[in-house]
Amino acid sequence: MRLHRTSIDPTLWRRRFEVPLIIGAVLYLVAYSIQVTSHPGPAASRFLEGIVWGVWCLFLVDYLVSLLSAPSRGRWFIRHLHELVILLLPMLRPLRLLRLIPLLRVLNRSGGDALRGHIVLYVISAMTVLGYAGALAVLDVEQDAPGATIVTLPDALWWALTTVTSVGYGDYYPVTGAGRLVAAGLMIGGIGVLSAVTAAFASWLVENVGTARAEAEATASDTRMQDQLTSVSLQIDTLTRQLAHGSHPRHDSED
Repeated sequence: MRLHRTSIDPTLWRRRFEVPLIIGAVLYLVAYSIQVTSHPGPAASRFLEGIVWGVWCLFLVDYLVSLLSAPSRGRWFIRHLHELVILLLPMLRPLRLLRLIPLLRVLNRSGGDALRGHIVLYVISAMTVLGYAGALAVLDVEQDAPGATIVTLPDALWWALTTVTSVGYGDYYPVTGAGRLVAAGLMIGGIGVLSAVTAAFASWLVENVGTARAEAEATASDTRMQDQLTSVSLQIDTLTRQLAHGSHPRHDSED
């Protein structure tokens, strides 16, 4: 069956649907954190599971609308394969918490207009959200596994920190296949985040050096200009005195 292109404007859809997605991500964060760390009773567990699946449906709708309204569906599908993987694989669903990052647009309004400042803000926040999501995901699949070393939230957070920063002490490590899959995603994400931080710092350093050089050249140019103006002023004064001195003999001869 051939899918017909929707008449929804992708830009308008993202603008109007962004707030519900952020709210859904926050609800997912709360519900999933309680599920993993508190082991609630049957009634509370069903309620939290309903929230989790409701948010999943919300993101599924967003994925389908974005796909159907894309100018080139094939290209959009290839470029957003990670979103499909996150939707389909239960152990990677905590990565939907990355939807929380658009909340930082509020901070951007007071954080200055420098693009680099926005990039650093997004990168640091992405690392925080990615680390916490990875910690929840690995704790969910590891805490009841035989021989597991990651059995509490502090253990999972410490493991996520050492993994996302590529330190890897080895004191905590996943023993299940799903946990190792989460670890692989966290490692790849950590490398990307650290690369972005390094690039932002290098850009800042190059710009500062360039600014200092430009200021030095401007100062030297101003000095040369001032010297030239001083020289011209002295020449004008000299010519003025010569003209004034040369005009007196003519007055004497006329008398």
